[in-house]
Amino acid sequence: MERIRITRDNCFLVGIDYQERLVPAMSGKEGLLDASARLIRGFEILGLPVLMTQQYPKGLGQTIPAIKEAGEADYIDKVTFSAWKTDEFVQKVESLGRKAAVVVGIETHVCEQQTVLDMIDAGYTVYVAADCVASRKESDRDIAIRCMEAAGAVITTYEAILFELLVTAKAPEFKAISNLVK
Repeated sequence: MERIRITRDNCFLVGIDYQERLVPAMSGKEGLLDASARLIRGFEILGLPVLMTQQYPKGLGQTIPAIKEAGEADYIDKVTFSAWKTDEFVQKVESLGRKAAVVVGIETHVCEQQTVLDMIDAGYTVYVAADCVASRKESDRDIAIRCMEAAGAVITTYEAILFELLVTAKAPEFKAISNLVK
């Protein structure tokens, strides 16, 4: 499959499992939460769709406030590691009619990696913001990023994604995005 560039017309964000009982165990959680919240806010500024998953919320809790308060999102509960194995998620993604996904969240080597690989197999171009992903162990995170890249994911950063979506400093949202990343 040929990679497509992300644009405002074809892009959406998927946030994986930023939950109360998972986030505290993540390596580098402060940077993860800061970058992830900025990316979500940026998608809201640009008026782009955001989907958030929650892995077994009865046991792992809800999405943490720092992420939930960053912007509007549709929430989908799941018990499968890959969100793509949850019918509600697939239906929601397909209903968007967009083929470029930015996928972020935790844990990089479990739910995120499996979701990314399944979405690539389903014909989506997937971007992973490396500064918006985490695992308990850095080695698991780093190897998962390499695995996703080898499978065809585009590895980048939240700031690069937001400026790629802006295209030009003349975009009406440029000032808001510029202030967001400072």
